[in-house]
Amino acid sequence: MKRSAWRYLWKSEDIRRKLVMTLLLLILYRLAANVPVPGINREVIAGLVNSGSAAGNLIGLLDLLSGGTISNFSILAMGVYPYITAQIILQLLVPIIPALEAKMKENPREGQKWMERWTVILTVPMGLLSAVGQINIFNSFAGQMGQSVLTFEYGFTGASLIPTLTILISMMAGTMFGIWLGQLISEYGIPNQGLSLIIFAGIVAQIPQNLLRLFSDQQNGWWLFLVMVVIFVLTIFAIVFVQQGRRNVPVLFPGRRVGNRMSMPVRSNLPLMVNMAGMIPLIFAQSILTFPAIVASYFINSESKFISGFANGTYNLFNGQSGWYALFFFVMVVLFTFFYTDVLFAQQNYGDNLKRQGAQIPGVLRGAPTQKYLTKVQRRITFPGAFFLGLVAVAPYLVSYLLPQSISGANLFLINSAGLLIVVGVVRDTFNIIETELKLHGYEESLIKG
Repeated sequence: MKRSAWRYLWKSEDIRRKLVMTLLLLILYRLAANVPVPGINREVIAGLVNSGSAAGNLIGLLDLLSGGTISNFSILAMGVYPYITAQIILQLLVPIIPALEAKMKENPREGQKWMERWTVILTVPMGLLSAVGQINIFNSFAGQMGQSVLTFEYGFTGASLIPTLTILISMMAGTMFGIWLGQLISEYGIPNQGLSLIIFAGIVAQIPQNLLRLFSDQQNGWWLFLVMVVIFVLTIFAIVFVQQGRRNVPVLFPGRRVGNRMSMPVRSNLPLMVNMAGMIPLIFAQSILTFPAIVASYFINSESKFISGFANGTYNLFNGQSGWYALFFFVMVVLFTFFYTDVLFAQQNYGDNLKRQGAQIPGVLRGAPTQKYLTKVQRRITFPGAFFLGLVAVAPYLVSYLLPQSISGANLFLINSAGLLIVVGVVRDTFNIIETELKLHGYEESLIKG
């Protein structure tokens, strides 16, 4: 009977060092996540979060992927999302700006270095905008209750300038610190998984607190827990099934010349992913749909009845609690999945790459016709992936409508559906990377005698 090579996981000195380094850096990240931003009144923030009001619901929505750092207003309240936003913006700009597209095609390695450098540079203004936005949101909500989340008057003039800059710099420094830890993990820990594991740690950190909240309901606690387990198992199965989905397109590679003879063409497959966009469409859609509620919150207390009424209506529509919000969320996730997949697929440029290798899809001309054919196939298989992402996004809303009214408001999801998608994806990728590391170190199952 063959035994798994994973039993050598801790025996390999190099792999053990990488795992220990990854764990220590993640612990350091979680410790930093509890360091509060200076000048913040945490009692007022706690009151907002636990108020049960629309403001508290919106803060909870913004806190979904942060591991509680937003509701705690720590220096890592923005997480590493400004970096991810900057990365997405640059990826979208490449096919739009011909000079950037040519730069990436001419020298992919140098183009990737350019992309990484400018992603870090763009993270700074994105982090600054995000920090200002978060402070304004909390101030606006607290102002509606006649309170302030700050221990000083917020502003960029007079005596308020230094304390305000201190808060903004602290939040931006926290984000850059998180990005730096992620890069250290990728370099000295699990390869290329740094930022993913940073986000993973923030999401998983919510589970103990949410479990306690679930069991605080003495009447329905165990019943809700069983329902949650069933939902979790079914959702994880569906995520793995779709994420692993591939459409294999047959490809013929030219044979090699051996002396005076040519070997037969080599048949292979080009795997196209059902869900190429990952969880990016969820982040896009959620960011855009929460933006109207954030803007409307500034005008709820307007003296004009028309403006106040319009702001209240907009806020109630986009605060994450209405059925219309769930419908908008589903539609936008589906649309963004198609859009982002098209952008990523165009950057892969399979048509030219296969042409350079002399490869050909049977019955399809090389070059542009190949790219057009593959794009058509990719769009067809993206439909079930996009529909699935949309269902994952609105799963909490569907469950709340299907369950009895007495327990529909309970927290059945220990982490939100987008977070669950990230967790499953990170665990799967990390598993594959560790398995590859074991093979590189000679611990392949087929080479080990049981």
